[in-house]
Amino acid sequence: MPPTDFTARLARDRLAAIVRGRSADAALRTVLTLVEEGVGLVEVSLNTADAYGVIARAVRAAGGDALIGAGTVVTRDHLLRAQDAGASWIVTPVLGEGVHAAVEQELPVLAGALTPTEAYAAMAAGASAVKLFPASLGGPAYLRALKDPFPDMPVVPVGGVDADSVPEWFAAGALAVGVGSPLVGDAAHGGDLDQLRARVRRFRAVAA
Repeated sequence: MPPTDFTARLARDRLAAIVRGRSADAALRTVLTLVEEGVGLVEVSLNTADAYGVIARAVRAAGGDALIGAGTVVTRDHLLRAQDAGASWIVTPVLGEGVHAAVEQELPVLAGALTPTEAYAAMAAGASAVKLFPASLGGPAYLRALKDPFPDMPVVPVGGVDADSVPEWFAAGALAVGVGSPLVGDAAHGGDLDQLRARVRRFRAVAA
């Protein structure tokens, strides 16, 4: 998917799930449950057990228009291995080698940034959107302030985004939200999938 199309997809879906877990099989089940419940953007963090294997299996099994991405991509090697596994989008915690490698490979990338300088540099480097991380540090008020000089900058807050705060983030100008443990819970460690489904329904409702 071209990076510009991915930015439009973020704006359409408004919710991206972040999966990281100690069990590869549980992580895969979590990804597929998220997709079954209508979450079309799922990031598998590279600090998940057998992350590249989980990505490859998820890409084969998910089908439809679900897009499986790789997160915590820091190095060029991370990027190339994630691409080989079938990841169709990339998320980084920082602005560095992983971002530049993704842009070179024409893969959509959410580049991790916190300050205005970092956010501007991320977009100048070719990022599809800025991953505002950790978003909890400044909250929606910080995003609102960041958007004042950069009203057209696509920003996806990640880190500390819970269901109650989702409307505030969108009111502050978020393009979409990225959510890990408040959505996934312990499912990727082998936790209850019915509880995961209930959380997905709540997040999808508040992000609609």
